[in-house]
Amino acid sequence: MAEDQELVKRCLAGDDAAWETLLTFHHRKIYNLCYRFTGSGTEAEDLTQEVFIKVFQTLRTFDPLQGQFSTWLNRVARNHLVDHYRKVSRDRATASLDDEEEGLHPRAAPSAEPATQVEDRERKELLQAALARLSPDMREVVILRDLQDLDYAEIAQVLGVPEGTVKSRINRGRLELGRILKRMLKKERLE
Repeated sequence: MAEDQELVKRCLAGDDAAWETLLTFHHRKIYNLCYRFTGSGTEAEDLTQEVFIKVFQTLRTFDPLQGQFSTWLNRVARNHLVDHYRKVSRDRATASLDDEEEGLHPRAAPSAEPATQVEDRERKELLQAALARLSPDMREVVILRDLQDLDYAEIAQVLGVPEGTVKSRINRGRLELGRILKRMLKKERLE
């Protein structure tokens, strides 16, 4: 978007208000991406801050001729998430999940009926649990396409893979996610 490019120019010129605007405009999207990858609200918030620190430090490398700012931002975020995942994957194998349970889920609108709020929360928890069972390659393309609404070309650019690979991973990821959800729902009904 031309607006993003203008904000980037102003940021590079030292305009703090432009940085605040850019951060405010993209914060929710990056937080959601981090949350979908981690399943933890606290960890997602920390990672979102780390992503924006990295963006601030590398903003000069953004080239508007190479694509949109949002695509570049997603690439920076994705690379940071992959690095983070690699760094903590060994630790996660032994870490307790109990300390991650509190405060993870976004709250439903206060005007919603309590039953609707519970159903929404349960659906989000089920989806998050199913996403966590996907391989990282499939998880990231499903999140970028279906939850972040990036198109195939943007995903290919963010991941640095051909569009055909993106389409294949999305297809396999969706199928596997469907199988996982089906098994989880079946198990839930039996309990």
